[in-house]
Amino acid sequence: MSCRTPFLNAFPLDAAGRCALCRAGLRGFDAAYCFGSYEGTLRELIHLYKYARIQTLWQPLAGWLAGALPLDKRYDFVTAVPLHWRKQWQRGFNQSELLARAIARRRGIPLVNALGRRRFTTTQAGLSNTERRKNVAAAFRCRRASRSLPGKSVLLIDDVMTTGSTAAACARALKQAGAARVTLATVARVDRRLEGARAQMVPGRGEELS
Repeated sequence: MSCRTPFLNAFPLDAAGRCALCRAGLRGFDAAYCFGSYEGTLRELIHLYKYARIQTLWQPLAGWLAGALPLDKRYDFVTAVPLHWRKQWQRGFNQSELLARAIARRRGIPLVNALGRRRFTTTQAGLSNTERRKNVAAAFRCRRASRSLPGKSVLLIDDVMTTGSTAAACARALKQAGAARVTLATVARVDRRLEGARAQMVPGRGEELS
């Protein structure tokens, strides 16, 4: 298992390049891929997509995400990190679901609406790693559509990965439903080597990181 995330850690990576959370099995997912770092132009485009609701941006974002996935890996199903119905009603769409639909079409893989939110969770921005894990603990459940998951390899799609707490909670729900392997794919991820510097900054209004 490897989150493949570059960050400073009080504990060294092991010989396989795994961090302490991966070694402890707290990630939930088995591998993670992303297109780029959550900063600069890519960050601005994701903000326009999510918060300015420019839905057409799913096309270039999905193209970049598809390019980040290794061609030699095979997945049985694609699914997206779900929004709570209240958040999706406010935004008008689930940005991760649009990306998942595009990836499913590109790779010729069935899209399964496998996950749902049990409860509304507060924004992850500003929370510590431990607080993030507690915030999303048991927040996700598998739907009836997930009955075909046992023994399968699932590709989980989200737009941004920060600490991986949300994705890990989703992956655990998928595995409890029988999924054999869960791979996370995101357009961007926060480079936690800059975490100390970012901690001094106030998150953008409405910003919600996973």
